[in-house]
Amino acid sequence: MAQTFTHLLTHVIFSTKERRPLLKAEFRPRLFAYMGGIIRDLGGKALIINGTSDHMHVLVSMPATIPIAEMMRVVKSKSSRWVHEQFSSESGFTWQAGYGAFSVSHSNAEAVKHYIADQEAHHRKVSFQDELLSLLRKNGLEYDERYIWK
Repeated sequence: MAQTFTHLLTHVIFSTKERRPLLKAEFRPRLFAYMGGIIRDLGGKALIINGTSDHMHVLVSMPATIPIAEMMRVVKSKSSRWVHEQFSSESGFTWQAGYGAFSVSHSNAEAVKHYIADQEAHHRKVSFQDELLSLLRKNGLEYDERYIWK
């Protein structure tokens, strides 16, 4: 085949360090937009970005040219630097080292978008920890809970 065609949708979840409530409502929209720009610069497309005070969800269309680990390294480092530059009072802001990344089929993309859009309401009923463990189980991933939250 002379061309490369990909449709790589990934639902990515990551938290602030120690899941501290550092994602202030007043700067979240600007941060989400900035993160979307970082993803675009890397050749991807953020279909939706949302989160709560302690974690983020991103549905991203990944380019074939960059692995998810590299995308997350760049997104997290640049967005953290941006928060420090734009909001000097947030000097303690940092992301946790890890993330969860789950493939999404085209047929499930709209449901995942709605799920991400509804994060505030969702987390009135379900904690981030329970949410992540549920996603790990649903996707058949093995884990040792002693090390997830470090």
